[in-house]
Amino acid sequence: MNKPKRYTITSALPYTNGPIHIGHLAGVYVPADIYARYLRLTGNDVVFIGGSDEHGVPITIKAKNEGVSPQDVVDKYHAIIKQSFEEFGISFDNYSRTSAKIHHETASEFFKTLYDKGAFIEESTEQLYDEKANQFLADRFVTGTCPKCGNEEAYGDQCEKCGTSLNATDLINPKSALTGNVPTLKETKHWFLPLDKHEAFLREWILEGHKKDWKPNVYGQVKSWIDDGLRPRAVTRDLDWGIPVPVKGGEGKVLYVWFDAPIGYISSTKEWAQREGKDWEPYWKSDDTKLVHFIGKDNIVFHCIIFPAMLKAEGSYILPENVPANEFLNLEGNKLSTSKNWAVWLPEYLIEFPGQQDVLRYALTANAPETKDNDFTWKDFQARNNNELVAVFGNFINRVVVLTNKYYNGIVPVPNELSQVDEETLAAVKAYPDVISSSIERYRFREAQTELMNLARLGNKYLADEEPWKVIKVDEARTQTIMYVALQIASALATLSEPFLPFTSDKLKKILNFKSNQNNGNASHAELVEASQWSDVSIKEVLLPVGHKIGEAELLFSKIEDETIQFQLDKLESSKKANASTSSAQVPQPQKEEITFDDFTKLDMRVGTILEAEKMPKAKKLLVLKVDTGIDVRTIVSGIAESFAPEEVVGKKVTVLVNLAPRELRGVESQGMILMTETAEGKLVFVNPDDASVPNGLQIS
Repeated sequence: MNKPKRYTITSALPYTNGPIHIGHLAGVYVPADIYARYLRLTGNDVVFIGGSDEHGVPITIKAKNEGVSPQDVVDKYHAIIKQSFEEFGISFDNYSRTSAKIHHETASEFFKTLYDKGAFIEESTEQLYDEKANQFLADRFVTGTCPKCGNEEAYGDQCEKCGTSLNATDLINPKSALTGNVPTLKETKHWFLPLDKHEAFLREWILEGHKKDWKPNVYGQVKSWIDDGLRPRAVTRDLDWGIPVPVKGGEGKVLYVWFDAPIGYISSTKEWAQREGKDWEPYWKSDDTKLVHFIGKDNIVFHCIIFPAMLKAEGSYILPENVPANEFLNLEGNKLSTSKNWAVWLPEYLIEFPGQQDVLRYALTANAPETKDNDFTWKDFQARNNNELVAVFGNFINRVVVLTNKYYNGIVPVPNELSQVDEETLAAVKAYPDVISSSIERYRFREAQTELMNLARLGNKYLADEEPWKVIKVDEARTQTIMYVALQIASALATLSEPFLPFTSDKLKKILNFKSNQNNGNASHAELVEASQWSDVSIKEVLLPVGHKIGEAELLFSKIEDETIQFQLDKLESSKKANASTSSAQVPQPQKEEITFDDFTKLDMRVGTILEAEKMPKAKKLLVLKVDTGIDVRTIVSGIAESFAPEEVVGKKVTVLVNLAPRELRGVESQGMILMTETAEGKLVFVNPDDASVPNGLQIS
């Protein structure tokens, strides 16, 4: 589009079942905040929207585990998350929550509009039901084997290993996460969004319209989904926690969380507009508005296919101009895991590193997983702080301020004739806003921050080359010019650092005696000068005028010592040991429901021998086995490839369930099951006869 009249920026709504960690920050909130702050500095009309996602199964699971109500859970973590964001400087214009009345009203109205337009399919289908728990099982209450990749810990809505979207009934060997029982199928009525009917629109809008401007990781995932063929997706579910379905027949059902959560962006905007006395509709319904969603890669499908299909079906909303999703951030070489406490939690960081929000922002941006998964390490965090923020940015500012106070009592000196170096340096400074802007507007925040640091390096080099501490002894006029130029660079840094290092920017503006919301009154109002806007750095000849008095030197950053980093590493090591201790304690699974002898006799288990074994192409866990069962030679696909190489199992005696109904796995029909057990360390073990002389085909009873 041409220059937008306004911007609506959204960031993924975090689940209120735990605090924020660095994976959330690197994937979503830091890049979104950089973008919003930059747009405000460049004079744009911006609304930056956030909020807590307070519905969905993870909340009910957390509540069940803690013995409290779902409302108790969301109230607790909404407060923690909101406060953490505020202390960390994420500059939301509005941070709401999906339990708010305005959200319930907005989501209900949205559903009703689509319902009245006939945008849904109403169907009675068989859903998984836990007889023991006496309830239908939401997708996240079902686990089983992924039919695509063989992952045995896939959820009923998605396999987190291969990324495939699933229905709970697609899972092989599903079981209830509530009781461990094998669920049954029971009929229930739901409403579905027919994504297949929107396939042509999505293909044209994304695959053709955004081929060149969307990130490859986003475009590729969307293309894979569309090429695989879209199918209707339920928008309601049998659950008692959420927004009640607002139509006849919806009793006892709620809106599916993936349907209600993105509508939270709209309701949060409404909340902001009501408070500010504005009209919310142009921010969502005007073609001259640019809508940008900041999310992690696990939300790509919802924001690039499902939510746009909802908006298109409603008819009055604009579509996102871009969805610059990031990949995942790992921690010290391992995947972040909240359940295993393998994370750096934001509330803990804010306590243990007081006043150092910008150090974490800087490290996360410098190592952002923009196009591929990346790794956060505490040693890299320390090096970024000590070798870059302290030694480059902080060192330059400190020298400029100290020397200005020493030579001129803090007053900006009158420059004399500019040398070629001076002119080239000032010209280079003027180029930086456009260079950084270009990177930010292409969502390359890591690149943009590197350019900011290059400006600080330019300042350091200028001082190191010109050596005012030596020149002052022989040429006071030249020293005035050097310090004047250096102060202009410092002023440019105060402005251009704001999107990336907002606390540092405020501190630097205070030192330079710019007008700032954070200025603590160390100078009278008359002595303050207006802080520069983004374009001023390129356009204005003077950013810090002659005769202006700056404040005293104050360290922007402090060195982080080895002991501090070792403490953090020790915390992670403690988590690792605790996890190992937990996993090594073999806790027997509870006994399953009683069965009769007749039930047992239905199982036909035989002694067999594995004759051949090979890996299933493009499947990490699966081996394709040829097994002599004594009654035939058959093919069995078994998920044992991570525990055994093909050559290890050839010739092994095994126990085979031979009368299991055949099932196709990745194009291969599997005719039975090999009996296995698993150690606490995750090692699979064959349940097999000890005596190798036992002939194939003998029944086990």
